Amino acid sequence: MSCCNTNEDFTGPWWRFSPLRNALIAGLIALPAWILAQAGLIELTFAHILYWIAIPVGAWYWAQEGVKSLYEEHEIGISMLMVAATTGSGILGMWEEAAALVVLYGAAEGVEEYTFARTRTAIRALLDLAPKEARVIRKGEDVIIPAEELKIGDLFVVRPGESLPTDGKIMSGVSSLDESPVTGESLPVDKIPGMKVFAASINGQGVLTIEANKTFADNTLSRIIHLVEEAQDQKGKAQQWMERFGRRYSPLVLLTSALMLLVPWLLSADMSIWAVRAVILLVAAAPCALVISLPITMAAGIAGAGKRGILIKGGAHLEHLGIIDIIAFDKTGTLTYGKPRVTDIITRNDQQRSNLIALAYGMERHSEHPLARAIRNYGDSQKIDPVNVSNFKALTGSGIQADWDGTTWYLGNPGLFREREQDISQFEDQIASLQDEGKTVVLVGSEAGLQGLIAMQDILRENASEVIQSLHKQGIRTVMLTGDNTGTAQKIAEQTGIDDVRADLRPEDKVNAIKELLTRGHVLMIGDGVNDAPALATATCSVAMGAAGTDAAIEAADVALMADDLNKLVEVIHLGRKARKVSKQNIVFSVTVLALLIPLGVTGMISIAFTVLAHEASELLAVANGLRAGKVTTQKGKT
Repeated sequence: MSCCNTNEDFTGPWWRFSPLRNALIAGLIALPAWILAQAGLIELTFAHILYWIAIPVGAWYWAQEGVKSLYEEHEIGISMLMVAATTGSGILGMWEEAAALVVLYGAAEGVEEYTFARTRTAIRALLDLAPKEARVIRKGEDVIIPAEELKIGDLFVVRPGESLPTDGKIMSGVSSLDESPVTGESLPVDKIPGMKVFAASINGQGVLTIEANKTFADNTLSRIIHLVEEAQDQKGKAQQWMERFGRRYSPLVLLTSALMLLVPWLLSADMSIWAVRAVILLVAAAPCALVISLPITMAAGIAGAGKRGILIKGGAHLEHLGIIDIIAFDKTGTLTYGKPRVTDIITRNDQQRSNLIALAYGMERHSEHPLARAIRNYGDSQKIDPVNVSNFKALTGSGIQADWDGTTWYLGNPGLFREREQDISQFEDQIASLQDEGKTVVLVGSEAGLQGLIAMQDILRENASEVIQSLHKQGIRTVMLTGDNTGTAQKIAEQTGIDDVRADLRPEDKVNAIKELLTRGHVLMIGDGVNDAPALATATCSVAMGAAGTDAAIEAADVALMADDLNKLVEVIHLGRKARKVSKQNIVFSVTVLALLIPLGVTGMISIAFTVLAHEASELLAVANGLRAGKVTTQKGKT
């Protein structure tokens, strides 16, 4: 419904933006003409000639858009209402009013479109943070090449103070990196060989040699920009409804205005009065501020989030963030760091400890589950070699099985062995005691019996309790959904203050839990975006945390928090609620303006000039207020 609907980027000063430039030129012609005519320094006829020059200049872009929509899409938009109002004013000989309408409407629509263009280009400006050149190692020497020519597998060097041209893995060197362009987290992150790094991160004190694992066009930063741009084009239900309303409302306004001319003519009434009122109605009833209230808010909110390392994949998801009543947390990797360590090993006798770890290590060798990594890390630290297993099979939500030495072995939670009706009574006391301490217990055994158990404990995030308290202050109920045992889950809940705990859940159980929670309100689920995909898809809105560099996590969730920081959840809830609040403010304001201008205009209580001024001022105020949706500052949980 805007004047230009341009999707092109614009980075120059506002006076070079074509719609605004034309409105400015038209104003520089019309305003002096009006002042000189009022002062009696020029003839009224000459003033009219200047108005006739100003009108086509100022209306050039938005009038074309109105005619194009009418011809190609068969839609009567707001621009056509303004074309009709300008034409009507001219026919009535009200050239001052016609020029004022063109200049003010052109300026307001130009500002709106300029704001959209700047919002679109603001996120693309992040690309400037990545260097345009890379220092690649070729035949043992450093060679400077354009960053676009980097290929996967290339080794490049980053010196202190330099930015990374693309994503990669550190091969040598130790340093700290500022990853804020990607994750929104400003605190430097310590990096050692083997760790992932992202484009545009700023290197600290050390020299790093990095192997590229993404091309420049496909790195994490480019991916963020692409997703944000796509998100700004995806409209929420409220915005879609508003656009449908505009398509039906504008023709109704034009029809009503035509009837205000036809009926008095048929009744032989004073046409001059009704003609002026018909023109005023076209301006007063045009729903510019109302139609622009949601898109500008959504675009600003999504772009502002993107610059903070928060990817919101469309207006619908931003709308959902503003109505969340319940947040369901996955435990591992969300409330905890997802990096458990082995704390206890209990076997039938001490001689079996190494054998138990070797077997568990072999079974978990190729798994990326956090518990599997803990077992492998322990085996490495104890210099224990894994056994070679075959016929590996994952038992969803319970554990794994594999064959070794002619026997099928199982590794999983106590529930797996109880379901298999195996006797675990010899370890029941130890299991209960370890779980009471908040530890996760896995058993290792075969059909012949249990060999022992391994207990692991994850580390709770330092800010988890603070984040939960902040959410409670906002009236949000918190729930933990975990496949871990009840004892461990309860321990985490006690430490964080979570309201409700659902433990020992399989993936399908988590889906059922989300469905039950949805009967109580709108539910957001936050997890890793991969393992809990069914539950994430079932919730009103889903959030993946720590998604930087993880394509699957970014794709799976409605919202991706690039940083591995639970505080970002508080930020995104604030953002959603602020966007919803700003949208409501704009809608109420816009409807109020229409409710005042329409009756005042139809009854002849206000002039065309006043109507135009009030109408365009309301549109500019709606744009200015909408931009606030992208400016969220959180400090200790407050906006």
